Amino acid sequence: MSVQRRLPEWFTVRMPGGASFLDLRRQLRTAELHTVCEEARCPNIGDCWERKSATFMILGDVCTRACRYCAVTSGRPSAIDPGEPARLARTVEHLGLRYCVITSVDRDDLPDGGASVFAECIELIKERLAECKVEVLIPDFAGDREALHTVLDAGPTVLNHNIETVRRVFKSVRAKGDYDLSLDLLARSREHAAGIPTKSGMMVGLGETTDEVLATMADLREAGVELLTVGQYLRPSSAHVAMDRFYHPSEFAELARAGRAMGFRHVAAGPLVRSSYHAEEQLEAAAAASA
Repeated sequence: MSVQRRLPEWFTVRMPGGASFLDLRRQLRTAELHTVCEEARCPNIGDCWERKSATFMILGDVCTRACRYCAVTSGRPSAIDPGEPARLARTVEHLGLRYCVITSVDRDDLPDGGASVFAECIELIKERLAECKVEVLIPDFAGDREALHTVLDAGPTVLNHNIETVRRVFKSVRAKGDYDLSLDLLARSREHAAGIPTKSGMMVGLGETTDEVLATMADLREAGVELLTVGQYLRPSSAHVAMDRFYHPSEFAELARAGRAMGFRHVAAGPLVRSSYHAEEQLEAAAAASA
């Protein structure tokens, strides 16, 4: 049996290898930084890196969880690298980024889940490049309120936490996660820092129904989430959970319309949409829509 079904005709991505792509890869290697673009085998890496846009992954490249849809390596992580935040800030400054997305592996081995490292990265980037907006895509910190507050108090531009899938499917693909805990984290973010927009993302093609997707979107709105991404799940390998089906672009368009009707400030929905894909444009579109 093949690992991945043949991609439909609407899956067209830029092959990586342009001058900007190669330059960014060189700089990341020199700075010894990880990106989720590579670790999660994102199909948009050619497009994003050619635009010098990358989602930095801090706290190493080994995750303490083993979600059945994720290509990131799981196992026992190494110790925290104390120089990582400074190297990240220098790289962001050198690239002259206007918008930076920072995510991480889950670090359940750390007392604060790595929240203090997120905060240090945000603060150092703001010191070096005040005009750069910083979006953070955080883990659930095992429900630790103080860890969440540590990140929010550092002043990110956007707080992102992915729900990933619908309630019924959630536990079968995220054994160490909790659907309600993720919703609670997003709601508590709004309570603690109402001025920081919250964002979440989910995949489709994991066996959910359209009604379940809409119900999840409604749950996210109830939690105060303003920005939403919906993309197609693609099976990384035969060891990962099987994909149920491909959604047609028209189905994504309908989900986007439904999301706007629910009150999301912006919904990015499409086969190749990922949680940090064109993140700056999404925030700008949301701001324009609210003006």
